[in-house]
Amino acid sequence: MDAPRTLQSAAAEDEDIAITRRDVDGQTLIVVDFGEQIDAKLDVVGDTAIVVAGDRQFEFEVTDEVTDLSVNDGMLTLRS
Repeated sequence: MDAPRTLQSAAAEDEDIAITRRDVDGQTLIVVDFGEQIDAKLDVVGDTAIVVAGDRQFEFEVTDEVTDLSVNDGMLTLRS
């Protein structure tokens, strides 16, 4: 699993956004850090995730391979 393209593009344009990927025990974990002092909120409507981080909004499709999607301490986590 890769990070959604919307978030990859945002990270390429903004050095404060960092994406890390780890493969552990057969699971893939992707963490998106939107930067210091940025509060991120997540809402899922159908198959669409909507993340509001500071004054920016990101939308992406939640694929079937995503088993967990959450925000904690301003960081978005996708697990498969």
